[in-house]
Amino acid sequence: MITHRDWLAERPFTLVLSAGFFGFFAHTGLLTALEGAGLRPRRVVGISAGSLAGGLWAAGLDAETLTEELVRLRRSEFWDPGLPFGGLLKGRKFAAKLDAILGECGVSSFDGCRVPFATIVHDVLRRRPEVVSAGPLAPAIQASCTVPLMFRPLRAPGRGLARRIWVDGGVSDRYGYAALGEGERALFHALPSQSARSRLVRTQPQPLADPDRRVIVIPELPRVSPFRLPFGQVALGVAYDHVRRWLDADASL
Repeated sequence: MITHRDWLAERPFTLVLSAGFFGFFAHTGLLTALEGAGLRPRRVVGISAGSLAGGLWAAGLDAETLTEELVRLRRSEFWDPGLPFGGLLKGRKFAAKLDAILGECGVSSFDGCRVPFATIVHDVLRRRPEVVSAGPLAPAIQASCTVPLMFRPLRAPGRGLARRIWVDGGVSDRYGYAALGEGERALFHALPSQSARSRLVRTQPQPLADPDRRVIVIPELPRVSPFRLPFGQVALGVAYDHVRRWLDADASL
């Protein structure tokens, strides 16, 4: 029997961490299980919650340190409501928190990551996903996490009137398809949607396993939100246990 562990160890793979609101806890459980099994992706793609977990891991936080950061997270560290010009939260506290964590890693740009990393944002004016893999790291991660109506849209780094406006990458590419090359060997962690369908978010088919892809979908993850942060640690543990079992399961299609 060929297990998923065998499949991942056989050749280099890209890890794709999907969008999913506060799903960065579950993503971190998966990263912890992979790290414990000695399975290191050659590249990481993150969208929204996946951008936060994947970007911080790629920047140098090991899974244990990332877990500690998330378990300590309090709503007051990112909750900065203001006049609702495009979003409930201003996003300044979130930006400061990201800068502080990445500053401890000594990483400010994509080229400083220990593992190549790409994130997906949604270009509001062009109405399409954009893959970002170069330039300042923190603004790109924050933009990918900028849930419409919750956070105010961000202007892309740069100068001039042609600067793009970015929001959450999950609006147009929940599963990171835009960042993958044809035939690229990948492991998807596809978080189930826990919210009602919105006209702001495009419906996409969930990735399916094939010879070049393996897909993890973890059922019955607890719902985590700004007002349910303690459930994040539970989601992390559920994901960790599920992935450990999945690694030793039959990988045949």
